[in-house]
This record gives sequence, C-alpha cells and structure tokens, in this order.
Amino acid sequence: MYYFDHNASTPLAPEVLAAMERAQRELFGNPSSIHAAGQAARKAVEAARAQVAGLLRCDPKEVIFTSGGTEADNLAIFGVAGHGPDGHVVTTALEHPAVLEPVRARGNFTVIPVGSDGVVDPDEIRRALRPDTVLISVMHANNETGAIQPLGEIAAIAREAGVPLHSDGVQAATKITTDVGELGVDLYSITGHKFNGPKGAGALYVRDGVKLSSLQMGGRHERNHRAGTENVAAIVGLGEAASLQRKDVAPLRDRLEAGLLARVPDAVVNTASAARTPNTSSMRFPGLDSEALLIALDLAGFAVSAGAACSSGAVKPSHVLTAMGLSMAEARSSIRFSVGLGNTEEQVDLLIAAVEAASARLRKLAPAGGLVNLLP
Repeated sequence: MYYFDHNASTPLAPEVLAAMERAQRELFGNPSSIHAAGQAARKAVEAARAQVAGLLRCDPKEVIFTSGGTEADNLAIFGVAGHGPDGHVVTTALEHPAVLEPVRARGNFTVIPVGSDGVVDPDEIRRALRPDTVLISVMHANNETGAIQPLGEIAAIAREAGVPLHSDGVQAATKITTDVGELGVDLYSITGHKFNGPKGAGALYVRDGVKLSSLQMGGRHERNHRAGTENVAAIVGLGEAASLQRKDVAPLRDRLEAGLLARVPDAVVNTASAARTPNTSSMRFPGLDSEALLIALDLAGFAVSAGAACSSGAVKPSHVLTAMGLSMAEARSSIRFSVGLGNTEEQVDLLIAAVEAASARLRKLAPAGGLVNLLP
C-alpha cells in the first residue's frame, strides 16, 4: 500500500515509537504521586510540554495536554465562550466539525463565508463582530485544500476588538510556522497523529491571561484545566513528534500536481491560487465520481481521500468545497492527496500513472454527461 492520506493520519515516526515504548516500560508511576516513580513520570510529562512549547514558541505553562484536536477545539470554544448562548462566536464555513458542531450546539454565532480560493476575507470577520462577541475561531490551514488563512490580519482585528482568537492548527503544525506569538492567536489546537505522533494525544495553547473554564472536573491536573491522570506514554510520543526534524515535501506535492495536470484530461487543482500547506493537494477530475476513483486507487494499492463522507449509504459532498462555490458535482469529483513521511518520487510517479489509468477506465463507463459511481 502506498500511503497518500497523511492529512487523515500519519504513521508513527520510529523515534516516537521508541520513546513511547520506553515510557510504557519505565514510566508507570502516576505523575501526581510524590514518590520517585511518580516524579519520573512527571519529569517526562514536563519534558514533553517543553517540546510542544518549542514547536509553538510559547511558555510551557501555556500548553494544556488533551486527548487530541477535537478535545482541544471543544475546550477552547466552551472554555472561553461557555455552553450557553450568552456571548456571540464568530467562525468560518471552512472549519472542521470539531469547531462547527460545538459552536452550533451553544448557539448565538455567525459563520463567515469563504472565497473561491478557499481563503477567508478578514474584513468579513471585522463586519461580523458585535458588542457581545466573546470568541473568534478560524482554522490555520484547511484539512481538505491546505489553504492557509490570514491569521495575522485576523489577529489584529481581534486584538483591536478585545476578542480572543482561537485557531485550529491541527493541519498546520510542523508543516508551516506555528509560532503563536507571530500568529497573534490566543488559543491554538494541535494533535499528534497528524505529524507522526500517537493518536489520543494533543494540546491546546492558551495564552497567559486568557480565562479558560475546564470541561472536566475531578482533579487539579493540567493546572486545573483538564482533570484526569495524564496519558504519559502518549504525551511523551507527542513531545517527541513535536521535536522531530522534517524534510520539505513540497517538491513531491508539486511533482504530483504537475504530473496529473499533464496526464489526466481536465484535471484542476482546487485553491491553486492560495498559499497552501506544502503537502496537500485537492484536485478535481470533472466527469468522475470521487468515491469511484478512490475505490479504484485503493484496489491498485494507493490510499487517498475522497474529501467526502458516506453516512447510511448517502454520499455527502465536502462542506468545504461547496462553501468555496463548487457545485455538488464538482465537489463529488474532487480527491485529496496528502504526502508525508515515507513518500518518494517513485511512489508519486506510480500514483500519477494509477490515477491516469483509473480515470481513463472510469470515463469509458460514464454515462453521457454524468458521473461514474461504482457504489451500490
């Protein structure tokens, strides 16, 4: 299997696996215990906190460990804005459900539209602010298109209005700069399994001075922000992943796009004009159904993402792509490729050939003017 779905999840880096195995064997004490075994675990947790802080360029005391990006997003939204509709929240149509669903659940919100390039206009954020606005939440880089949002401009607007700014940085961490001071954000979410760390370990940066209520009660862990005994091995793995040196994968992404544009008729790069994360390509293949192409590629030994979700047998086009103005048919003909650890030029060339062959075969099966869909 050739893996080109790193935005969904990534393989554990060998260094991360080794660090976690050591932690599982040796750091069995409770980090809250005062004896030597407990303090050894505490030392490892705090070392990992410093590693994550190094990635985010912040003070370690501003890092709260969570179970992942979803919890970090929920903690930021409910922790700042509360669970009820008192206080207005501004977010965007591009957000991950981990942001959109809690925002909708609490009520009293505005969802900002997005341009055809997949980028939010900061002036739209400014116009959406109200006297009762208590939080702005804008993702750093989109999980489907890789489009990078103008956080610096949005942060300036937020500071001027005195409103905290949260950003879901899950797809940005280790791919582009995540210096939270430079970005100007007040809260920032990450998760380890998107950058060769373990599943079940993430973090939320909370700028010193930002008031944040806990979602969990039952202990004074994580400086009273998240009750519960820490998952030491996973946290150690997260810290190790945050500190790894990474190669530039942009040449692989560019090679893939150039090859597909040259060899697959009518292929289009979604958000080609936008600044994007260096590993992500959302491509549209008019006349083809993404699910059918995904299945064909899977059978050929390639893991990619359709950018659509199946629920009870119903195909739902990506809300991100339709928010950008793509039609339902255009959204359903889009595939996301995301490169990462282990991918090579040879694998990219094999993928280009596989997409070319699969698309040609599927077009022969397509009804006139319609999409091929091999799903029952």
